[in-house]
Amino acid sequence: MTRQRVLSGVQPTGNPHLGNYLGAIRNWVENQSQYENFFCVVDLHAITVPHDPKILATDTYGIAAIYLACGIDLTHSNIFVQSHVPAHSELTWLLNCITPLNWLQDMVQFKEKAIKQGENVSTGLLDYPVLMAADILLYQADKVPVGEDQKQHLELTRDIAARFNHLYGNKGKQRILKQPDPLIRSEGARVMSLTDGTKKMSKSDPSDQSRINLLDTPEQIQQKIKKCKTDPHRGLVFDDAERPEANNLLTLYMLLSGQSKEAVAIECQDMGWGQFKPLLTETTIAALQPIQEKYHAVMADKGYLESILRQGREQAAAIANDTLLKVKSALGYSIPL
Repeated sequence: MTRQRVLSGVQPTGNPHLGNYLGAIRNWVENQSQYENFFCVVDLHAITVPHDPKILATDTYGIAAIYLACGIDLTHSNIFVQSHVPAHSELTWLLNCITPLNWLQDMVQFKEKAIKQGENVSTGLLDYPVLMAADILLYQADKVPVGEDQKQHLELTRDIAARFNHLYGNKGKQRILKQPDPLIRSEGARVMSLTDGTKKMSKSDPSDQSRINLLDTPEQIQQKIKKCKTDPHRGLVFDDAERPEANNLLTLYMLLSGQSKEAVAIECQDMGWGQFKPLLTETTIAALQPIQEKYHAVMADKGYLESILRQGREQAAAIANDTLLKVKSALGYSIPL
């Protein structure tokens, strides 16, 4: 039986952190045998905000190495770089021409980031969701792993596909582009900041203290957990709206230790922070050690990494170009012989 197809990706900006791993990449790894997977490094998205050209290529390879280090299996998955498949940019332009402007202006993330960037906000940031839609629709993905904050972008993708099919697929009778469904993990899908349990852990947070990066040293991990925000209460509990830091740190411990929520609740119900923080530190260091070792091994063998990305590009391009051809044909373009 044909497996459903999954498409997802991570930007090569900043250091990947526990939020990226526990909220996305680990879920990909755990479910990858169930699907046909395409995991890209979305370097075209990376330049929608100011970036450093000197490190973009290095960071791009680094994210691909992180995928492998975290357990992406090439038996079930393809890893490639977004910009290595030109169809992403071309389909974005074609979809731009059928996407109403107000759809993009209503996107919550654009409004938030535009406020921060002020006069420097780019057209690329406004158009980011259409590029994301092109990424997904090129591969006719059945499912897209997304966090709660990305659900609006996926809904836009579905709307763009439906609009295209209606306009150019005989009023929707011919499905040229597949409408994908979200694949959302309930636990750990939204890992919160170490400095504020009500905010998502993010690369864009100016404080490195707010996150644990996957490549942090044991000393850095110990220092960050030691200084992370807590509360004055003894006894740690999940799901108390008045104690967001307790819920976040317990969730991190649960996910990194591989225990059930019930087991962690019982283990930690009488603990103080002075007892729990060393336990979380030890667990975090142990969980990240094999990832870090594999990452450094992959990055040390550039030929191996390049061969994987070359193979991934070829497999991705074959599907992407087929979809692009169908879209251009539906739009009435002449197809070169």
